[in-house]
Amino acid sequence: MKKIPEITLVKDIKATNSVVLGISDQKVFQELGFSKEQLDYTLEQFDAEQKTQVWINQFYRNKILLDVRKIVKHDNPAEIARREGAKVAKLVKENKLSSLGISIDNATVLCGFVEGLVLSLYSFPKYKTAKNNYQGLKDIKLVCADLKKENITELSNVLEAVFIARNLVNEPQNFLTASVYSDIMKDASADVGLEFTCIDKTGIERLGMGGLLAVNMGSVQKPTFNIIEWKPANATNTKPIVLVGKGVVYDTGGLSLKPTEHSMDFMKSDMAGSAAVFSAIYAMAKNKVDKHVIALIAATDNRPGKNAYAPGDVIKMYNGKTVEVMNTDAEGRLTLADALSYGDQFEPELSITMATLTGAAARAIGTHGIVGMGNASKKLSQMRKVGDAVYERIVEFPFWDEYNEEIKSPMADLSNLGGPMGGAITAGKFLEHFVKAPFIHLDIAGPAFLHKEQQYNPTGGTGAGVRLLYQFVKNYK
Repeated sequence: MKKIPEITLVKDIKATNSVVLGISDQKVFQELGFSKEQLDYTLEQFDAEQKTQVWINQFYRNKILLDVRKIVKHDNPAEIARREGAKVAKLVKENKLSSLGISIDNATVLCGFVEGLVLSLYSFPKYKTAKNNYQGLKDIKLVCADLKKENITELSNVLEAVFIARNLVNEPQNFLTASVYSDIMKDASADVGLEFTCIDKTGIERLGMGGLLAVNMGSVQKPTFNIIEWKPANATNTKPIVLVGKGVVYDTGGLSLKPTEHSMDFMKSDMAGSAAVFSAIYAMAKNKVDKHVIALIAATDNRPGKNAYAPGDVIKMYNGKTVEVMNTDAEGRLTLADALSYGDQFEPELSITMATLTGAAARAIGTHGIVGMGNASKKLSQMRKVGDAVYERIVEFPFWDEYNEEIKSPMADLSNLGGPMGGAITAGKFLEHFVKAPFIHLDIAGPAFLHKEQQYNPTGGTGAGVRLLYQFVKNYK
């Protein structure tokens, strides 16, 4: 599996290293020993077309000058710095660099730059048979008076968590079954001190999780229900935050089969919500965040085989409510609903779902943001601010009670499908019927899996939601 480079804080960068040097004023040029001609040339390059970077090839190394003055003028300098890091990642790969030094005297810019750089270096070569002698960037050495070692450790752990989420999403379904998924999470949990429990199909049947069991009926693979807990002794919240991630490891649509062209070929990514939830709590544990958090993941694939559940079926959910199935491709809300209801026993002060839940969300805002909604309006407002900072932006949709009219059923308590309009919202309203705690629903159907790279997010799994959940929980009050 792809790992991040080793990131360390040092006092100075060796002269032979390829380096990135942040330019905050002209004193830096004097320290670098620039002649007047070199200085004039560099300043001219910075001024030309508002360039932020000037690359200098010095035979034995590359020197990249970064104009910090321009970056700090932006409303979100960290995001601009991430994008600058993504540009340098291309140079790293083209020149097959194994080591890179970075000296920037602004901590916000430096951390953003490193974040964008590392995220852009991700790849998933596991199934490639051709050998590649270049093993990627191995280490990054940083110089910044405003940073401490613990800041770099925290950043490294969060970036590692994003890579874990990307790896999980990119795994094909003929490897990542529900049971294999549970085994991976179990092993990773043990590494960082997370409490992990996996409930097998027999246990799921005893619990009466009708939604999860129904979705699993068409599969030869058994479902799992996974409980991951981080409960530090110094937790500042008296009641836990519950994170629920959609864990459908592959979605054919069931008997309501998806059309194959450009709709089913990437459905291995339908567990991206759970990958983000698990990876976020993994980072919280590794960084010893002082919050009590519980992650719940109901895992299965959705197939049309065996005794598959069918449109018109009525199923009884974990909390006792009945649901008329109108479309077996609206399966994610059924698995999430059981997990949400299970989470009520922990009396959480906030429950959050994250899922690639609806095409309606992706159609509404595309791949550049997350659709958010819920009845915990103040917490959602706080989360939106976090989303702006980490640039996993949230567009808040209305959550009016009138949308409940769309999910009424003449046969059961609820229908699993709303009308032709407002599909992302009616999915969220459906989930609200299965949770007692204040509730936020995040639909990452747009940004979770990309068919073309965007800035520092690669083609394939992006790890969308990991940084958002981590920072939100860390700063939670």
